Amino acid sequence: MSNEEKILRRLVIKTFHINDVRFGEKFSIDKQILTISLGMLDKIITNEELIKDIQVEIIPPGEHDRWTNSIMDIIPISTKVLGKLGEGITHTLTGVYVMLTGVDEAGNQVAEFGSSEGNLKDKLYLNRAGTPSDQDFIISFNVTLKEKAGYSRPGPAAAHRACDIFIQQIRNELKKVDGRGCTEKHVFYDKIRPGKKKVAIVKQIAGQGAMHDNLILPNEPSGFQGGRSIIDLGNVPIILTPNEYRDGALRAMT
Repeated sequence: MSNEEKILRRLVIKTFHINDVRFGEKFSIDKQILTISLGMLDKIITNEELIKDIQVEIIPPGEHDRWTNSIMDIIPISTKVLGKLGEGITHTLTGVYVMLTGVDEAGNQVAEFGSSEGNLKDKLYLNRAGTPSDQDFIISFNVTLKEKAGYSRPGPAAAHRACDIFIQQIRNELKKVDGRGCTEKHVFYDKIRPGKKKVAIVKQIAGQGAMHDNLILPNEPSGFQGGRSIIDLGNVPIILTPNEYRDGALRAMT
């Protein structure tokens, strides 16, 4: 038996740093400026029967002394440029995150075992893995559901789906960015190393109730569309490659 390493998959992640986020007539990424449009929100609301309203705000770095509804997710903006999740080329933005929040029209927070509404500076722990840094822009995507729609899975799912449709417009622009102009480039390999120790990481994730769901293997990194619900899969064990996990194979919906 050969003892040579065997490369199974190669994942290249190219980052593009954003220095400013602005509102405009259309989505674009140019000279480290991300421009977002609100023109499609009415269509999203029309197509989602459980959504009453959507408000989008740009929160600059340091301006966190403001009210927030319950935080449903913090979402990085990444997209596949070549290949499928876990291999090929991924483009991702740094300097900006999307924050999904939710409430219903009666003022009930979209949360299950404790809501996180209040002053954003007290509710969002910055500079941690999976959260913005204190220098990042935050795009606040606040969904108002119809009364009591947040108490069962279809309501939160509608909020996540609407947010994903909005983020996809940014992803579509990110796909067009010339990879040669990336801020950073990272290359990761899934390898077989004969004779070496075999390591598996066990990660327990939630899969119950209205909010405690997770999606696995969506079409886009950390996306919604195409993802399979852990609940609908029966909470069975799932094996992921290191690069699938690294490339955003899990989408938290808690």
